[in-house]
Amino acid sequence: MSAPGDRDPRGHGPGGLAARLGIFARTFRRDTPEEVAEAVARAGYALGHWNFAAIGRATLAGDVDSALVGAVRRAFDRAGVGIPSVSATYNLIHPDAGLRAAQTAQAVRLIGLAPDLGAEVVTLCSGTRDPDDIWRAHPRNLATDAWADLRRTLDVLLEAAGRAGVRLGIEPETGNVIRDARRAARLLAELGPGAPAGIVLDPANLLSPATITRQPEILAEAVDLLGPSVIGVQAKDVVASGSAAAGAGLMDYPEVFRQLARLPPVPVIVQDAAEDDAARVRDDLLRWHRQAGGGRDGGGRMPA
Repeated sequence: MSAPGDRDPRGHGPGGLAARLGIFARTFRRDTPEEVAEAVARAGYALGHWNFAAIGRATLAGDVDSALVGAVRRAFDRAGVGIPSVSATYNLIHPDAGLRAAQTAQAVRLIGLAPDLGAEVVTLCSGTRDPDDIWRAHPRNLATDAWADLRRTLDVLLEAAGRAGVRLGIEPETGNVIRDARRAARLLAELGPGAPAGIVLDPANLLSPATITRQPEILAEAVDLLGPSVIGVQAKDVVASGSAAAGAGLMDYPEVFRQLARLPPVPVIVQDAAEDDAARVRDDLLRWHRQAGGGRDGGGRMPA
C-alpha cells in the first residue's frame, strides 16, 4: 500500500485524491493524541477528521484545555497527518431549549479552538426534534418552528465561525431538519454567499436500499444544487440496516466519483469503517477513483 503522498501516473500525489483522503480519527480510539495520529498514518491516510471522543473526551470539548488542543496539533504534525476539520456534533434544534443553549455555548468555544488544531472546517448536525437520538427523524422536523430554531442556533455559531476564520460544515441527513440536498440549498440561499458555511456531502445519506437504483440521478441533483458550496465529502455505504463502510453495501462508488468530479477538490473523509478495515477502504476508494477516470485535479481536470 502506497503512502499518502506517493505519486503515480494517475495523479495520486500532492493535490490528488490520496492527499485529500482522510478518516474519522475516532475510528482509532486511544488514550493519547500521539497514538491516534500514528494509527491514522499507519492506515495510510493523509488526513484525520478530529473528534475529541477519539481520546475519551467530550465531542464539544467542555473537558478540554488549550494544552490538550496543542498536544493534538503537535501529535498530528509529527505523524504527517493533517486535520482539515473538527466535529462539533450536537442537536442544533433539541426540544430542550436550555440544553440546546448550553451546548451551543460549548460549540462556540470549540469553534474558537479549531484554528489551533489547524482545522478550517467545523462540522455540525442540523438536528432533530427527537430528544433522545440525534440521528432519528421526527415529524416536527419539517415544522416552521424547527427551521426557525435552526436559524437562531446557526446565527450564534456563524458569528463564532466568522471570528475564528473557519467555516461551518452542515451535513444533510435524512433524520435531521436539513434532510436532503434541496433543504441544504434553501439554507445556503437564506444564509447568503458571505456566510462562513458550506455543505459536507455524504452521498450515502441521500440514498437508501429503496432508492439505490436512482443513485446517478439523486447524486447529480445534489451536485447541481450544492456545487461549489461543498467543502467536504464523507464516504460510507448503504445497507439495509442503515450504513456501513464503503464497499460493504450497495453503492456504485465509481459512479459516486464521476458525479463528484464536478465539485472542487475537497477532503474526502471515510466514515463507519472498522479499524481493521480502514486500509482496505482507502485502497478501494483510490481504485474506484481510477476506474471513474479520476486522479487529475485542478485546471479543469477531474477532482474527486
